[in-house]
Amino acid sequence: MEGIKAVAFDIDGTLYADWKLNVRLSFYVLRHLSFFLRFSRVRDKMHRTAPLADFFEYQARLLAFAMKTTPEEAKSNIQKICYDGMKPYFRKFKPYPHAKECMEKLKEKGYKIGILSDFPPEQKGDIWGMRELCDVCIGSEESGALKPSLYPFGILAMKLGVKPGEVLYVGNSIRYDVKGALNAGMRSAYLLKGWRKIFNIPPKDVDICFKNYRQLLDIVLK
Repeated sequence: MEGIKAVAFDIDGTLYADWKLNVRLSFYVLRHLSFFLRFSRVRDKMHRTAPLADFFEYQARLLAFAMKTTPEEAKSNIQKICYDGMKPYFRKFKPYPHAKECMEKLKEKGYKIGILSDFPPEQKGDIWGMRELCDVCIGSEESGALKPSLYPFGILAMKLGVKPGEVLYVGNSIRYDVKGALNAGMRSAYLLKGWRKIFNIPPKDVDICFKNYRQLLDIVLK
């Protein structure tokens, strides 16, 4: 990976197995099913929205319209049910094997380390000990736009103090992580899952495909 000075990571589904979290969250989601169904539709729209001066206010207004309530009540529910309400489920959760080790080795080799997530990183606490390894740790919501907007990726590169082309972005979503990073001029690393992992079928245009974090480390450092 000639020219790479920083490696940045998505969190959800990238640093941990999201299907395991979904199993753990199943009863919690059922208790708040109406909220999560509508919030999911709102987030889908926010993924296609240009950068906003106040992301959280606009998000609350969309949810308020969908749930026939006030923006203030919607904002309170987002904080209570989603951002804060899901925190306890991450406390005893484990990341993918060797994910932290991968970050540690990359940092030892002089790479800057970053995290860019579509949800507030603080929702995951210390991110299983990985937050302290990061030079930059931000949520895309802070930038006013969700991935795959160029804006959060650009802010990530700026805060890391490198050019976009000097960043390798690691994610598990082709639509949001890979395409967002590539459109921003970054390199991309895609965590193979499901049938792509079983049959070893990489998506188009991705710079790196990997099945585990030791493999990613070997590819970057070779």
